[in-house]
Parts: sequence; C-alpha cells; structure tokens
Amino acid sequence: PPTSRTPPSRPPLRARPPAARRDVLGSRCEQAPGRRGKGGTGKTTVAAALALALATEGRRTLLVEVEGRQGIAQVFDTEPLPYGEHKIAVAPGGGEVFALAIDPELALLDYLQMFYRLGSAGRALKKMGAIDFATTVAPGVRDVLLTGKAAEAVRRKDKRGRHVYDHVVMDAPPTGRITRFLGVNDEVAGLARIGPVHHQAQSVMHLLKSPSTAVHLVTLLEEMPVQETADGIAELRGAGLPVGRVLVNMVRPAPLAPGVLAEGVPRAALEAALTAAGLPRAETLAGPLLALGEEYGERHALETAQRARLTALGRPVHELALAPDGMDLAAVYRMAKELRGQGVTEEIPRRTP
Repeated sequence: PPTSRTPPSRPPLRARPPAARRDVLGSRCEQAPGRRGKGGTGKTTVAAALALALATEGRRTLLVEVEGRQGIAQVFDTEPLPYGEHKIAVAPGGGEVFALAIDPELALLDYLQMFYRLGSAGRALKKMGAIDFATTVAPGVRDVLLTGKAAEAVRRKDKRGRHVYDHVVMDAPPTGRITRFLGVNDEVAGLARIGPVHHQAQSVMHLLKSPSTAVHLVTLLEEMPVQETADGIAELRGAGLPVGRVLVNMVRPAPLAPGVLAEGVPRAALEAALTAAGLPRAETLAGPLLALGEEYGERHALETAQRARLTALGRPVHELALAPDGMDLAAVYRMAKELRGQGVTEEIPRRTP
C-alpha cells in the first residue's frame, strides 16, 4: 500500500474534471462521565462517515488521525494502521478513502528530511532519543507536526498538477483542546521568527484560517456535550478559526408523539386499553409503562431544550440517528448516506485556487 513517503498518485485515465479542494477538520465534545462509557460522542465514526460521504462519486479523501488511538482501524474493522497513507475503503460510485494515522516521531523525521535533508543523520537522532524528546517535551512541537502533516496532504499535487486528495478530514482532539491544538502554529510562528519552522507554521495557519477549512463539532443532545460545543465555538471564533457545522450524533427516535406527552395518559385509560388488547394483569403492567412514559417525557424535554441551545449557536445543525443494532461498518456507510442526504457535503467551503 502507498505510504507517506510514496504518496498515492491519481490514475492517468481518471475521467473526471479536477474537483474543488475542500479541507475539513472533525472535532468533538467530551462525553459526560458515566453516561456512555468510553464511547463518547462517536466523533471518529462521524469523521469516517464524512470521509466516505465526501469520497462518493469518484473522489478521493484522506482521513487523518492525530490522537494515536487507532480509532480509524477500529471503525473500519482492520488491523492497526502503520505510519503512512493506506487505502481503507471504497465509497459508492468508485471513490476512495485513504487513512493516515500520524506518528509524531516519524512525522518529525519527515520534516527534518524535507527542510534539512538530514537523511541518515535524522535516523541517528531517533536512535539517540532526540526525536522522542522533541515530540514529547518541546512545547507545541507535537501539535505543529500533526497539523503540518495534514496540511502537507492538503496541498500535495501529482505530476499532472492536480491535488492528490479532493478532501482531507482530520479526526481532531476533543473540543476542550481543539482551539489550542489548531492555534499552536500561531504561537510557534511568534517564537521562531525566521527560518523553516516559522514559515511552515505561518503556512499551516494560513490554511487553517482559510475559507477552504471548516471545523465541525460532533456532540450529543445532553447538557455537558452541548455546553462544551457552545464553549468550543466561542473559542474557535475568538481564535479566528472557521467554524463549520454541528453534527448531533446518536439521536434516538421519538416513540411517542408530542401531543401524547403533553396530555399524558390516565392510569385507568391505560389499563382499559391493555385489557382491550387482550393483555392479562393490566393493572400490573400499567405502572411500569407509565413510569417509562414519564422517563421518556423528561428525556424528550431535555433533548428539546438542548436542540434549542444548539440552534441558537448560529451554525447549521444536523442530526444523525442512533444505530438500532449497534455501530458496524454497514452503519458507517448508512451514516455517510445520511450526511449526503442532509447536504453536509455539498456546502463545505471551497478552496481558493
């Protein structure tokens, strides 16, 4: 498979016009403790679905992971991804999704080779532990390498002058860290006022703040994730970073009509209905059913309030249904279709030439 050192090139007979470049950064809100275990908001799954949706109809998308969790491999049910760009899925219409799990140490070696032509000297530095030191101790270096690697993929062109990827989707850190993660290049550019580091940091920030980039936030209809979404949007705007869409994941269906919730069901009427349906011991069943209805009513009221809060943030809000049978690869493809159906892929900001 292709690697970052031998990037994929487009087939010479690819029969379609060059697509406008669009670059998307996925973000998320942290899950409230104790609610859904380690599943969080499903932001890696949403990022994978977005990559598939963008690759539909013959396009090529790169899905980038920066947290070292091998989340992409888990979503696509594959072995852990080695460093490099690997084809991981085929989208409807013949499109392709490539994946890149960035290793900060190897990304630094790439950087040293690109700007300083160190070659074997860079490998010697790795053996001495200098690479590990730089990526774990030096302030901001790790995040600069991660964003810089993604930016390089965005700009890369093949021998015919076309962008290798039509879209780049980054599965970014949690909302509480996203602004600092994306804005670290501003800090580094201010510290290193000359040289390759300064120029690369400036170049990355120019891309991140350009109309071709959008930071989408994945959340749930729960109080803490929604509050973190609101805080994240405010921080992103304050840093001059482009806020995209709010993607509400795991939305549960409404089993009861709003009118039924508003009016309620008297116990006697419920018992009569159960008896008429031929169910025995209607008086025993009525209590638990009414309790379930009350619990659902409370949850419905909470979700309605959170929807209103998200709408008030002034960004497009899209809801993704909870997968009734659990999340597998087929469900990811259904989610991608759902994203396209809601027009999420059609209005992503276009890249300037």
